[in-house]
Amino acid sequence: MLIALYQMQPLVGDIPGNLGKIAQAALAAAELGAELLVTPELATSGYAQGPGFQKLAQDREGSIIDALREMAADCGMAICTGFPERDGSRVYNTAVLVRPDGSAEFTRKIHLYGEAERAAFAVGQAPPSVFEVNGIRTGMVICYDVEFPETVRSLALAGAELVLVPTALPQGPVSRRIAETLVPTRALENGLFIAYADLCGQEGQMTYGGWSGIYAPDGDVLARAGARETLLVVDIDPEGYAEAKAQNPYLRDRRPGLYRLG
Repeated sequence: MLIALYQMQPLVGDIPGNLGKIAQAALAAAELGAELLVTPELATSGYAQGPGFQKLAQDREGSIIDALREMAADCGMAICTGFPERDGSRVYNTAVLVRPDGSAEFTRKIHLYGEAERAAFAVGQAPPSVFEVNGIRTGMVICYDVEFPETVRSLALAGAELVLVPTALPQGPVSRRIAETLVPTRALENGLFIAYADLCGQEGQMTYGGWSGIYAPDGDVLARAGARETLLVVDIDPEGYAEAKAQNPYLRDRRPGLYRLG
């Protein structure tokens, strides 16, 4: 499957403007033959909104999801992005994948990072699930979620071959190590592809690192962005990494009865 990743500078609190940018990226990716586009965490609203998320948040039947469904149908491709989701009085940091037929998958961020996120969002309570995108078993986690090995491992054990990670990673040396060392390690230790889509540029006082990337089941870098807006396109084939996974049979050789987790 040919997948595209859009590293994007958000427009502050401008949902129509951000949806327009995603639509342009989707059209460009579709022209290249991509079947899936992955964009960053809260790409539809911007990440650094604080209390503003109360006004920006929409439910799963709102105009954000309607626009994404229209985009996916027009471009003939699945689109994954982040949006602030309203559910009653609560707001969640949510990722959605919309297919061309209008069907959608949702996941809420289950590890909130820092006081600003905890003040803005309710924490997700459901583990991420595995679903199919053009025959590839896929899961979604959001930013900080990927930094917990149990999160990606649970998807691998459920049969995931590809994990999509919309993220908003700030600039800094520790963040860079997360993007360039930790994320490809997650791909290697679980024998799956990871598409890690970061924001870039500035949003208010926040400066993003960029460093988006697509990683193979052997930990190889298939594509990596720099600091600016970028569209990455990569052809992924899970069957092409059978030998690499056989050399590193971590899932098979696990001994969970000896691990004291809690």
